[in-house]
Amino acid sequence: MRLTKFGHSAVRIEHEGTTVVLDPGVWSQRESVEGVDAVLITHEHVDHFHPDNLRATDAPIYTISAVAAQIRDVAPDVAERVHVVRPEETWSIGTIGVRAVGELHAVIHPELPRFDNSGYLLDVGDTTVFHPGDALTGPGVPVDVLLAPVCAPWMRVSEGVEFARGLGAARNVAIHDRVFSPEGLGIVDLQFGRFLEGAGLEYRRLADGTDL
Repeated sequence: MRLTKFGHSAVRIEHEGTTVVLDPGVWSQRESVEGVDAVLITHEHVDHFHPDNLRATDAPIYTISAVAAQIRDVAPDVAERVHVVRPEETWSIGTIGVRAVGELHAVIHPELPRFDNSGYLLDVGDTTVFHPGDALTGPGVPVDVLLAPVCAPWMRVSEGVEFARGLGAARNVAIHDRVFSPEGLGIVDLQFGRFLEGAGLEYRRLADGTDL
């Protein structure tokens, strides 16, 4: 398996001739979608979903109904490639198995409406990889690699640490990391590293374009 970080929450995964990318949003590099077999989108926010990135590939797009509706409005030229998925639905993309996990975005503020959100659990050979989108909802099964949100308007760092530590993935790769300044991210990395590595779990924040 090859796992490459491409800005904020965009992660590209390659395995035995199949390539998928998750959440290539407005802060993600366009190259993240080059040559992919599928695009997976967790929810409708621009840092996870950007029409121009969808236009840069002819791959099928898997996402929830709320995002499908957004695509029909802002990018009708790619709407025919959209496949709507439901909670707990499972399917395969080439050599990679996928399961949709969860239904709701984390609470941003009690007075704001909840958005729909689907995480994705990927079976990549003998390795499971989980991308939760903007939620702290686990898949209920062991995870080998967690793509861990590390800073967000809807999350305290301590909540992110506890989510990751509770899932117990042997390897934790930071995502959702464009919200803080470099100085703030230094503190985030210190805290995630301290608590996860103290529990015997690996923590890494990859530079854009680099691989795990």
